[in-house]
Amino acid sequence: MFSQRIFQVGFKTALQEEIERKGVSIRELANRAEIPVATLYKITSGERDPRFSTVQAIVNALQPSDGDFVAVIAAKFLLEDIESSRIDVGDRRMKVRGYPAYTMEECIISAVRAEKEGALGIVCAPILASIIERIVDIPVAIMKPQAETIIEALRTLDRRLEL
Repeated sequence: MFSQRIFQVGFKTALQEEIERKGVSIRELANRAEIPVATLYKITSGERDPRFSTVQAIVNALQPSDGDFVAVIAAKFLLEDIESSRIDVGDRRMKVRGYPAYTMEECIISAVRAEKEGALGIVCAPILASIIERIVDIPVAIMKPQAETIIEALRTLDRRLEL
């Protein structure tokens, strides 16, 4: 986590690592943190030590406070019931943010976007999990269809075959 890394290696080094890890540009980070681009360049080059308020803005931009969410990548119709909701999981209440996707490319883009936006983890289809795990640095879990879901899909297919 970026805020913890600051105390291990120093702000400048931790910032450079986080910018590289998240794949954000200096300009993009400055816009998110609402600080001048020149200020961020001076901080990353070591030319200037940041004020506390600047450090706060950068940390909040890289670790948004609403970052306590889990991304679910799936077709839009699957997200309708859970998108932008809070779900109790064990003793934790999780905010769920849906990322609709219909192609492999859209799924990969959604995974990268979810990580950049601060997702704690990603839930996706089994076929995507192994690919996404290689791309992002956050935990990935798979959605396993229930037997009833598969049986219902077979019934739908059977009706379509009768036509």
